Amino acid sequence: MAACGSAAAAAEYSALLSLRWGPRTRGRFAVSCRARPGNVSAQQKKKRGKNIAPKQLSSNTKLLPTTGENEQLPNTSSRTSTQPPQQNTSHENDNDGAIGQRDVNNAAIGNEQQERSKDNHFESDVQLQDLGEMIQNMEKNILLLNQARLRAIEDVDRILTEKEALEKKVNILEMKLSKTLATKGNINVDTIGDHLEKFTKEMLIESALSGGSPAHLCESPLFTEMTVLKEENRLLKVDAQFLKTKITELAEAEEFLFKLEKERSLLDATVRELESRFLVAQTDIWKVTPLQYDVWMDKVENLQRMLECLINHVEKYVALLDQHDDLQDKIDELESLLREGETSEFSPYVVELLQKKLEAAKGRHQAGFQETNIHVQVYRQLIEEFQENLGKLIEESDRLEHSASGMSSEFWSHILLMIDGWFLEQKIPNTDANMLREMAWKRDDRICEAYFACRGAKESDVMETFLKLTLSGNSSGLHVVHIAAEMAPVAKVGGLADVVAGLGKALQTKGHLVEIILPKYDCMQLDQITNLKVLDVVIKSYFDGNLFSNNVWTGTVEGLPVYFIEPQHPSKFFWRAQYYGEHDDFKRYSYFSRAALELLYQSGKKIDIIHCHDWQTAFVAPLYWDIYATRGFNSARICFTCHNFEYQGTAPAPDLSYCGLDVERLDRADRMQDNAHGRINVAKGGIVYSNIVTTGGHGLQDTLKMHSRKFVGILNGIDTETWNPSTDRFLAVQYSATDLQGKAANKTFLRKQLGLNTEDTSQPLVACITRLVPQKGLHLIRHAIYKTAELGGQFVLLGSSPVPHIQREFEGVADQLQKNNNIRIILKYDEALSHCIYAASDMFIIPSMFEPCGLTQMIAMRYGSVPIVRKTGGLSDSVFDFDDEKIPVELRNGFTFARTDEQDLSSCLERAFSYYSRKPMVWKQLVQKDMQIDFGWDSPASQYEDLYQSAVAQARGVT
Repeated sequence: MAACGSAAAAAEYSALLSLRWGPRTRGRFAVSCRARPGNVSAQQKKKRGKNIAPKQLSSNTKLLPTTGENEQLPNTSSRTSTQPPQQNTSHENDNDGAIGQRDVNNAAIGNEQQERSKDNHFESDVQLQDLGEMIQNMEKNILLLNQARLRAIEDVDRILTEKEALEKKVNILEMKLSKTLATKGNINVDTIGDHLEKFTKEMLIESALSGGSPAHLCESPLFTEMTVLKEENRLLKVDAQFLKTKITELAEAEEFLFKLEKERSLLDATVRELESRFLVAQTDIWKVTPLQYDVWMDKVENLQRMLECLINHVEKYVALLDQHDDLQDKIDELESLLREGETSEFSPYVVELLQKKLEAAKGRHQAGFQETNIHVQVYRQLIEEFQENLGKLIEESDRLEHSASGMSSEFWSHILLMIDGWFLEQKIPNTDANMLREMAWKRDDRICEAYFACRGAKESDVMETFLKLTLSGNSSGLHVVHIAAEMAPVAKVGGLADVVAGLGKALQTKGHLVEIILPKYDCMQLDQITNLKVLDVVIKSYFDGNLFSNNVWTGTVEGLPVYFIEPQHPSKFFWRAQYYGEHDDFKRYSYFSRAALELLYQSGKKIDIIHCHDWQTAFVAPLYWDIYATRGFNSARICFTCHNFEYQGTAPAPDLSYCGLDVERLDRADRMQDNAHGRINVAKGGIVYSNIVTTGGHGLQDTLKMHSRKFVGILNGIDTETWNPSTDRFLAVQYSATDLQGKAANKTFLRKQLGLNTEDTSQPLVACITRLVPQKGLHLIRHAIYKTAELGGQFVLLGSSPVPHIQREFEGVADQLQKNNNIRIILKYDEALSHCIYAASDMFIIPSMFEPCGLTQMIAMRYGSVPIVRKTGGLSDSVFDFDDEKIPVELRNGFTFARTDEQDLSSCLERAFSYYSRKPMVWKQLVQKDMQIDFGWDSPASQYEDLYQSAVAQARGVT
């Protein structure tokens, strides 16, 4: 039992240490497949030194000093799943060599980082170094704490083993006693005593009546035997009572041991939780930013509460150990009674057994008491030292100077939203608001200092502090506002959401002020918004002949400042439990576009670029020039991007008047009249009234040709932080281009999760993630499902359709193939599942009829899924056929087909399957090449930046 408990404790100890060190030591430790790279600084790695084997704590265990830099840390490496515990020692020397080399490299990296940090204008190097030392020493103490805990677990296991052995011996003793009693007639000792007394009296009476002498009677053998029998009976009663007492005491001792084990378990759980929180705090301290300061301090306070809880458990533990004296007294009394007491003829056997058990229990109890006392002292000393170091850490953190250059984008977005809120709530004048905005835009140190100087103060005091600041210099960045119907991850339906978030973040990184305006949907992902609050202001906007109030909410999403407009309209435009597909979408988004412009107009901001997306916000362009520019709000230039020209926002001409636009003025062929249907076309109005137009136009070629001077095609990017297989939190196993084993593991995981056949691991997995609309080539998707099955592969489709009959059609296909364990059709959108499918699939099919840009092919390649696409639009600009000799070899990254018929798609699939099954090394190289292609937003954002600056420069020249 002790061995089993010790092994379990050791396994638990190894698992804790594995969690502690994280995936950077994957070569030495068995870690969770979901672990992300830890944020351990190079300086920490340098100070870890050479690892040594762990040693058990003993009575002469000494605590590590708090300021030492050259001490060696215990080797905390846990065993891998393929290596038995007995072999751990044999590999230590080999590991030490590799670890030493890695530490040298890490030290070099640390030195380089230290050199770069010298250029930082704030002086926190020494403080961070001190923090690092304290964290390092706390790590050492936590390791000692683990060793002490492991030792305590082993001691309690031994005590429990002894208890179990004692119980077995008591059972044997009871059986022996029962057998002895049975041999002697199995009679009650009290009854036999009464009979013996009665028989003796009768003999004396009979002797007296017969004239015999009582003395003669007492000398008779019968009387002597009766006397001996009476004495034996008396002794038997004493033994029985003695045994009963001792069994009761053993039960009490067992109850004490149970309490001791329970308290030890509570103490152990508390220590583990403390370690876990400490490691989280340790990780956070190296990536702490001023905005995270309050959150980080909460973590420190949680650590303090955990320490107090740990102290309480230790005190309870000590109180139980104090009962050792009472138990020791009982053992001594029992030993004395057995040594000196009278015994029956079978009592020596009982005495011998009890004496052996008592001797063993006494020795074990004394040893356990001494060891436990040592561990308790170590616990107490470690707690005191940890509290001391924690106090120093808090003190040093309070003295950290917050540098503006070190602040996150989320911090500056929070500042800007705070300033805008003051202005919109009429708490500060427009001139002061503009001054403060520009200071925040420039990331002025004084804004940062003022914010942290009055942290926790009343809002009026904060405003007073900010208003004392002065403005100097002019900003060189642009003020860009995106007005859109979607933004990832808070409100996402398709690629539009990814573009708004990705482009916004990239422009913000380049030093521009970027803001987003969205409708406040009731189905938004509110947990993705930071600091969400409603402003104490109501914006009134025109709609259908009346003014309607709008609540304005603010918050940060992906580090960007976002405004959410909540209409107080009786139609509850954005309380429909879905984003699109309502019968009055034209009204809903014309209302939103007018309200968004009204918000910008009333804010008094001088905006450089208003970027509207898709037909839902194309209303902004004509509204801006026909209504708001005439009111003096004319500093901005309009950029219009249509991500999907299949949807252009057509409606009867009179509907345009809802938002206040002049129907008679705009219902003309050269303005907003639809080219094909004689109706109003909002997307066309976006093209006509914008200064910049990006991407192509299905059915609007004539309009684009007329405005070709402002049309530019830009291939979008993807957010490489969100779509990164080496850090993706949704994956079962994270992986990279240099380590594809994780991709195979994700494939196995998805197959089991979806109930696909897992017997043949060589089967290629083909995936398709899309909205099921005609644009996406529905007949080719259906054909790909059956063709993949015919070729011996597996197919997974994830997506849904806003068109009811299309949704029903694919539901029928899903029902038909429900029992096929090589095909799964999932008719919904699931963000987490989409990540898993990208990671698990070998091929990714996109047979679109037209595709202005497309993002899924880029994401697929990022995850090592080779794209199979139809050559159209953005797909032909990003995917190049592997067998096309006219394309440079280094650019060939997938398989393409040109026609819209099933035969062309079949041929393309057959070529891909052939490479996968017959040329595995060529396929692996293709996968690795695709994963290394840069599809990030840096290059597209630079192109947008050039367009913005050109448009603004032309506007200023005209002015």
